[in-house]
Amino acid sequence: MPRALRSSSAPALRERVEALRPWFHNLTLDGVETAPDHPLGDYPRTKWDRFAAALPADLSGRTVLDIGCNAGFYALEMKRRGAERVVGIDPDPRYLEQAALAAEVAGLPIELRQASVYDVAALGERFDIVLFMGVLYHLRHPLLALDLIREHVAGDLVVVQSLLRGASEAAPVAQDYPFEETAVFDLAGAPRLQFVEHHFAGDPTNWWVPNRACLAAMLRSAGFEIEAQPETEVFLCRVGARPAAVSPPPSIARTNTRKGAYA
Repeated sequence: MPRALRSSSAPALRERVEALRPWFHNLTLDGVETAPDHPLGDYPRTKWDRFAAALPADLSGRTVLDIGCNAGFYALEMKRRGAERVVGIDPDPRYLEQAALAAEVAGLPIELRQASVYDVAALGERFDIVLFMGVLYHLRHPLLALDLIREHVAGDLVVVQSLLRGASEAAPVAQDYPFEETAVFDLAGAPRLQFVEHHFAGDPTNWWVPNRACLAAMLRSAGFEIEAQPETEVFLCRVGARPAAVSPPPSIARTNTRKGAYA
């Protein structure tokens, strides 16, 4: 990996950043911000600051997989904490180019591969930490994605972040209901996954928006034990037992390289 660019090369760096626009991650690369006008502010730095302390400060000897790595913000933060190996995957080649530039400027070696969450079986290995940040609500098949992560790449800690809407408190849900039950479907805090047929926030790739109870239930159903929720949208999980009623998912060993492959 090339060493970090010197400040004297700022004009050339700015040109490289401009050539890869638009950026979703606002990174500061040797003084050059990649998305200074981000509608969410200094994103994802502001979100990271709210849950960073919940992750181990020393990742020496650990392996990390960042699914949907985008421009590499979280992958680079894992490397800064001393992770032995960090792999970032994303189906969008432009995001991978952005991440490669960010890693070059920071002087932090990370591995980048063009693949989607549906391709994780093809990686052929498990990772100590799996990051799944800001991807689930862009998927047409979110439960399949969680199942594939649990089945093929999750080794210990899994960090999941998703857009959440609706009730913040979970309503009590019974283990079973009679066929005639209707009231539970109207409870505000019952697990609910809202389907987006057209657009949400102007983005046609936003397919599903869960409430907090729903995301927690989906994680448990996929075989994850929720250890903590250090930030409003972030769940820290450990690999647990898969519910008896859930069959292992199929392996999808193909690489979908088209843009928007998370659909």
